[in-house]
Amino acid sequence: MAVISFIAGSSLLTNTLQSRCSRLSTRAPRTHQHHGWCGAPRAEFHLRPLPYELEALEPHMSKKTLEFHWGKHHRGYVENLNKQIEGSDAERFNLTELVLQGYNNGNPLAYFNNAAQVWNHEFFWSSMGRGGGGEPPEDGEFLELIVKNFGSYEEFLQEFKKAAGSQFGSGWVWLVLKKDTKLEIIKTSNALTPIVWDHIPLLVVDVWEHAYYLDYQNRRPDFVSEFFDSLVSWHAVAERLARAKSFVNIGEPVIPDN
Repeated sequence: MAVISFIAGSSLLTNTLQSRCSRLSTRAPRTHQHHGWCGAPRAEFHLRPLPYELEALEPHMSKKTLEFHWGKHHRGYVENLNKQIEGSDAERFNLTELVLQGYNNGNPLAYFNNAAQVWNHEFFWSSMGRGGGGEPPEDGEFLELIVKNFGSYEEFLQEFKKAAGSQFGSGWVWLVLKKDTKLEIIKTSNALTPIVWDHIPLLVVDVWEHAYYLDYQNRRPDFVSEFFDSLVSWHAVAERLARAKSFVNIGEPVIPDN
């Protein structure tokens, strides 16, 4: 769990831990503050600001799309999550813990979908940036891994686009680093996220319709192409890979000379 939080750039920053009693004191008389767990740190989640201005990704992703996608859909997941965990032991968990605990070994608890959607969206926003897109830097370790695992960047791109186009209904397409140091493209439906399988996500594209419909209507392939041509932040991917190296031995083992 600590590995995922560290590598993801830490979605833990989206919640504020505070005393349950201090929260109650703003909403109820002190006579109601008799709960046995008063004073324990509790999590309240907030909509995390985007890492860029609403118009920063235009014309590839419009301000209007971000106003709806981030400002309404993402906000809705955050607000619903707070409602679902309020007054429960789940309030003690940070976001990553909520996702992993809520997955419950494949038998998701009620709050899992909202928690996972908050996590997924934060990771998606930080996967893009103004002036992004194009091929990864030629001298970077990430491109070396792409070539090692897929043959070439073009072959990787083709496989990723195929996965995005074949994802039936709502979901996400991820590039993950597995503990065996291999890169893999995986699809997840609805709110499911690869961190529940202990994979390390490096990149994601949201293929829910609300991610692209205002700009591309039903042309999902066009949206995915534009993501790689003009939106993806290879800098963010490289930073995630660098953090992953603290936990996964990516390079060839070095055997010292006798």
